[in-house]
Amino acid sequence: MEKEMIFSSMKVMRFFKENLMENKYLQHFLYPSSLFVSREPYVIKTILGSCVGICLWDKRLKYGGLNHYMLPNWNGNDLASPKYGNIAIDKLLERMLYLGSNIKDIQAKVFGGGELLEASTGNSSLIGERNIRVARLMLEERKIPIVASSTGGKRGRKILFFTDTGEVRHKFLEKRVY
Repeated sequence: MEKEMIFSSMKVMRFFKENLMENKYLQHFLYPSSLFVSREPYVIKTILGSCVGICLWDKRLKYGGLNHYMLPNWNGNDLASPKYGNIAIDKLLERMLYLGSNIKDIQAKVFGGGELLEASTGNSSLIGERNIRVARLMLEERKIPIVASSTGGKRGRKILFFTDTGEVRHKFLEKRVY
């Protein structure tokens, strides 16, 4: 009986320790067409389909940010918002530099860009593929190394980005028909 109580107490302590570690982070859910950067420890969560999310992390200052864009390039019409990859990438980098980063200390992780919708014709616009391409090209032009990525495919992704460590946890989402 006493052994069972000790074992049970150890399980309870482990449960609380693990949950306290998770709870040390402030949390932010990132919606499409937006970005978030913080020098405080946050876990940023987002869901990606054909959209792309780029995590930038400063390996020297130990903080980072994430964007979530829907379309590859702003065409000059409407508002120049983070809905577009070329705008979202530059805005995310600008925030990092404003908070004290040096571009040589920044590294990137790229996620998303799936093709979740079946093309009815062979003339598909391949939004996901184009979103991935703009991410890779712009990061290469700025000499920001991509240290990890999970892009393309036919499934969405759930992303958790820990701003103080640069760690990303992601899982694939199952396609459901309702």
